[in-house]
Amino acid sequence: MNQRIFLASRNAKKLAEMDRIVREHVPGVAVVGLDDVPAYEEPVEDAPDFVGNALLKARAGLAATGLPTVADDSGLCVDALNGMPGVLSARWSGQPKSDARNNELLLDQLADVPEERRSAYFTCAVAFVTPEVEIVVSGRMDGRVIRELRGDNGFGYDVLFVPDDQPGSLTSAQMDSATKDLISHRGRAMRELAPQLAAALAK
Repeated sequence: MNQRIFLASRNAKKLAEMDRIVREHVPGVAVVGLDDVPAYEEPVEDAPDFVGNALLKARAGLAATGLPTVADDSGLCVDALNGMPGVLSARWSGQPKSDARNNELLLDQLADVPEERRSAYFTCAVAFVTPEVEIVVSGRMDGRVIRELRGDNGFGYDVLFVPDDQPGSLTSAQMDSATKDLISHRGRAMRELAPQLAAALAK
């Protein structure tokens, strides 16, 4: 199989993460991102949930590029904040988007929350769209929010999140990529999607 898949993102770390997972399960497929295709007007992510936003982005990507398109919408849901920031995760602290400001705001909001109430989870919806098929899968990674930034192998809120499935107290940003892919919300979703993606591309 020698084909390109468009990932509707220009986040270099997300592209690398997706590329690793897709290549493992669907050899010969190249993942290209927004910076690899002609510019187009990206949709406003105004759906009320992750599935809706993922489909918005995937459908727009397919229409603009003609390539089979993968898009995800993901976020951090904090129990003490009633599930927020949720779908607003990337723009929690306003525009322009800033991981540093988002993390600072989250720490401020949880400053007085005790350890036993700092549970949270990452979740994502991944949509795969071709002219013939639309597939959406979801993934989840449970854990807790700590009080200081740790690690540099991640993005978003990874520096503040310790997964339950990770022995010890490493954050998502302190884990090596292979370990993170095994337990991450996106890794779980992509492994579920991979065989369906391969079948769709083989037609």
